[in-house]
Amino acid sequence: MLAGAAAVGMGNTLMSASCQTADNIMLKGNINHSLCRWTYSYMGLEELCLLCKELGIKALDLIGPKDWPMLKKHGLDSSMCNGAEINLVDGWIEPKFHPQLIKQYTEHINLVADAGYKNLILFSGNRRGMDEETGMQNMVAGVKQILALAEKRGVVLQIEVFNSKVNHKDYMADGTPWSIELCKQLGSENFKILYDIYHMQIMEGDIIHTIQEHHQYFGHYHTAGVPGRNEIDESQELYYPAIMQAIVSTGYKGYVAQEFLPKKADKVASLREAIKLCDV
Repeated sequence: MLAGAAAVGMGNTLMSASCQTADNIMLKGNINHSLCRWTYSYMGLEELCLLCKELGIKALDLIGPKDWPMLKKHGLDSSMCNGAEINLVDGWIEPKFHPQLIKQYTEHINLVADAGYKNLILFSGNRRGMDEETGMQNMVAGVKQILALAEKRGVVLQIEVFNSKVNHKDYMADGTPWSIELCKQLGSENFKILYDIYHMQIMEGDIIHTIQEHHQYFGHYHTAGVPGRNEIDESQELYYPAIMQAIVSTGYKGYVAQEFLPKKADKVASLREAIKLCDV
């Protein structure tokens, strides 16, 4: 009996370990999971790469060329490349920045393509009193000067939408209507919107309907809890499993990147829970 009990106990232990391993890596495969590097910057990059592999996260977001060798070492993708931008406020709506931006984006489009990656982020920049129509015309004129190269090299330029109520005061691309019109005027499959769910919940709400109606313009997704930009658990107002199901239903095959700032003591547990919630 004692031997049998020991065997059962050992079996339970092994089963528990097996379930834990499966829980970490056996995901459904409908969502390609990514993580924005900056939100877990307290960890070294190699340590973070190892954690991502453990949790079934396939890529890191907002990573520039100097860090790509580390990603390649660990078999991770760079799901949204950065480093070509000047900053978040000096962007494409202002013609005086175009010469510098065109130079930097021309270089980075080639770097992204040569590395075998696909997505490169860009920003409208702040209004500084500029009206939206002028900003639109200026951005179209500027981006058109790099768009042919992006098309040739297979790189998708993606404008991130921000909220201008809480985090990015005065940012022009603070809603989907303006950003969708920008896509229409550029008229290229190599220019898309990085649809940040956190930012657009603050500005517009109606997240699932927006995804259903306009997903053809969305090339990438970011998550975070509202309010506060923290964990995407039951402490906030969005229900991410339903949002992820809406994304999957559109046929989207790209990445969904976690971009919440963990405030709980066990930050790894927060990330693990976020992946589980989004793995529909």
